[in-house]
Amino acid sequence: MKLAHTGWVVFSLAMLAHSGLSQVLDKQKLLEKEAFWDNRDWDWYKANIPFLDTPDADINTTYYYRWELVTKHMTYGSPNSGYTFTEFIDRPFWSGAYGSISCPAGHQLYELRWLRTKRIVQDYARYWFRTPGAEPQRYSCWLADAVWALHTVHSDPEFTFDLLPDLQRNYAGWEKSHFVPAVGLFWQSGHDDGMEININSRQTKDTVRGAPGYRTTLNSYMWADAQAIANIARLAGNQKVRNEFLGKAASLKTNMQSKLWDPKREFFFEMFMQDEERDGAVVKAGTLTYQTGKYAGSPHGRELYNYVPWQFSVVDAGFETAWKFLMDREYFFADYGPLTTERHDPQFLIANYCCAWSGHSWPYATTQTLMALANLLNHYEQKFVTSDDYFRLLKIYTLTHQKNGRPYIAEGANPDTGSWEGYDSYNHSEHYFHSGYNDLIITGLIGLRPRADNIVEINPLVPEGWHFFALEDVPYHGHRLTILWDQTGQRYGRGAGLQILADGNQIVATNRLGKMTAPLPTQVEPAEPLLLNYAVNNDGTYFPKVSASYSDPKTPPGAANDGNHWYHVRPPNRWTCTGSTNRTDWYAVDFGTNRLIKQVALYILDDGEGVTAPEKYNLQYWAGSVWETVPEQKRNPEAPTGHRANVVQFPIRPIQKLRVLFTHARIGRSGLTELETWGEGSLPYAPPPTPPGNLAANPSGAGFPKATASFTSRFDKVEQVNDGIRSFRPNPHNRWTAYESTNASDWLEIDLGSEKRVGRVDLSIFNDGGGVLPPNSYNIQYWAEQHWSDAERQVKSPIKPTGSTVNSVTFSPILTSKVRIVFTHKGNSRSGVTEVEIWPE
Repeated sequence: MKLAHTGWVVFSLAMLAHSGLSQVLDKQKLLEKEAFWDNRDWDWYKANIPFLDTPDADINTTYYYRWELVTKHMTYGSPNSGYTFTEFIDRPFWSGAYGSISCPAGHQLYELRWLRTKRIVQDYARYWFRTPGAEPQRYSCWLADAVWALHTVHSDPEFTFDLLPDLQRNYAGWEKSHFVPAVGLFWQSGHDDGMEININSRQTKDTVRGAPGYRTTLNSYMWADAQAIANIARLAGNQKVRNEFLGKAASLKTNMQSKLWDPKREFFFEMFMQDEERDGAVVKAGTLTYQTGKYAGSPHGRELYNYVPWQFSVVDAGFETAWKFLMDREYFFADYGPLTTERHDPQFLIANYCCAWSGHSWPYATTQTLMALANLLNHYEQKFVTSDDYFRLLKIYTLTHQKNGRPYIAEGANPDTGSWEGYDSYNHSEHYFHSGYNDLIITGLIGLRPRADNIVEINPLVPEGWHFFALEDVPYHGHRLTILWDQTGQRYGRGAGLQILADGNQIVATNRLGKMTAPLPTQVEPAEPLLLNYAVNNDGTYFPKVSASYSDPKTPPGAANDGNHWYHVRPPNRWTCTGSTNRTDWYAVDFGTNRLIKQVALYILDDGEGVTAPEKYNLQYWAGSVWETVPEQKRNPEAPTGHRANVVQFPIRPIQKLRVLFTHARIGRSGLTELETWGEGSLPYAPPPTPPGNLAANPSGAGFPKATASFTSRFDKVEQVNDGIRSFRPNPHNRWTAYESTNASDWLEIDLGSEKRVGRVDLSIFNDGGGVLPPNSYNIQYWAEQHWSDAERQVKSPIKPTGSTVNSVTFSPILTSKVRIVFTHKGNSRSGVTEVEIWPE
């Protein structure tokens, strides 16, 4: 049996307690210097991130903002999967399990590898291959390469070797679905490259998705994946697999260079896989962009993504002339660029609607281009771009991270104004994690070039006018590195020049900026504590089950055990008791069985008004007949504090039910963005079974009880309302709705198969905030004497139908074989339910 995943806060505090190294930077001062913080968990940052100090305030601010952004998307999906990461803040319906989407996974893994708690990024790498509902081939991405990139920072052969069969299977899956042997290349559509409405898709009948084509993106990713698999196989001593994948990589390179490069336009282009016709113009199969079709003969057609081959150093020397277009305003350069399509292209488009890749500046592509440029400057001889160009483009990218004077990022920016208009949807695009930044700072600007051997190599790309910089607490091969440049020696008091420290000890120094290498002492990374968060429930199982003494209908209890935490009011991800008239209120979790718990983390809200940090709180456990205070609590911080984890540790004890009793502040009411309960356990984790007695339950969907409805949306399945899964989020999709019904009311029926005693119905009402909303009202009816009758003495809790939570209605017990719920829809919206439970009492 495998041990479980790490407890987030426990490990963070343990790392702080055992740091013991002489520090160059005042970390608290650097954190407090920034004014944007939503997540003010200083302990977490100190325990997990490398700290940066440069002469450029904008870069410093954006660097720390991007680490906070990571915390907004960090999702503890389940005890079995551990940590995952979202792209969008809302987990849209097209995302995979727990909201992850493969499109940005490569960028995300490159960023996350610099966290000192390696299990966070290892969980996420493993997620793509071991978690039901993950979709590693939904979009193009470079997962094997990212696993290898992780290994070059956190050297962990056991973990990396364990994933080798998964990486091979994933590669084979792409070969089966997207490889064309006669051409020797992989095909992909622009949409599934994450680059819809582009200049090639707009020459097809499907202007959004486009048509199959041979693109440098997926082919570069597959080359990089093949190289990574070969590298892992070499370390594992598997020469056969190594040779196989080196052969695949070599063939891809040859075909890309010979078939996708246009020497006349000195650039790479997409090759169409088949004839495509639009408005009478035909683009011929086997031709590059603008070689045929409506724009045949145009000297344009260059797209930014065709710098991707250098992102992985795929191409040989001889193609560097492509880089002369990057910093030229007539082509890709812009004040908030670079452009995704060259400026004078006949289809160049800047639109205030999402999501066009025909001119807008997209952080996803900017990240790729900067990675490619850093590789070019490190590995190729050329005369077209310099390190000054790298910094200039990085600075532009930095300044694009703004909205209303505060750090921010959405999907795509107007390249001339920097506005996110049209690409910044509410409760969707905020703080968008579709790109990288901090990896660019670490590997490009500061110049730490990760390697698989025991050599540390740096080659800074900082401006000549910089007199200092420092990057401290960088995890690297089991060490903590510090990279310092202090021209005078006065800034950090460690002497003048460029130097690298490993675990506080200088290992190499020079008096000038430039490339530098040094051997590292062999070091084994310490083992990390392994714990489970037993409170989280993203899978919709009956247990763990959360409840509260009072909940604002807009902020249901289930929002605080979804594995995510952030503190801003809009968009919300919170439970609050706003509107409560009680002096105290509680939030509770029932695990369904005893769990060995040793720590609780409360992510307390404090908006300044309305929702405020409580005056105090009491952590209690159910002792069989009464609630008792958990003994021997050690709290950090001592007083309830908003915008951070409030950690309570205590001697490990078996707990089935746990609650937090809040005494509200004099002004405002209490709230949480997340509750975590950490304890010991083993994998695989299995939730306790649903308690017996639910007369509607039918997980298999066969026979009785049987669900039917007056109308079922074409997007939904009525049989999912009694399958035992509650899912209030768009994903996993598990619900019945009457969406698109023309009726003012609709009914949902459960045929029990035979006469049963019924006294309570629990409805888990779905609310997507748009076309499906809680009903104006609902009525419980039962079948008797060949007609439907209303249940008598119905008592509903909550009184008003409320979405994203259980609505319970009790009534005078009856004997019946059928129960139905009649929903009166709200306005133009329609009603929906993710689960119906029917109980005898």
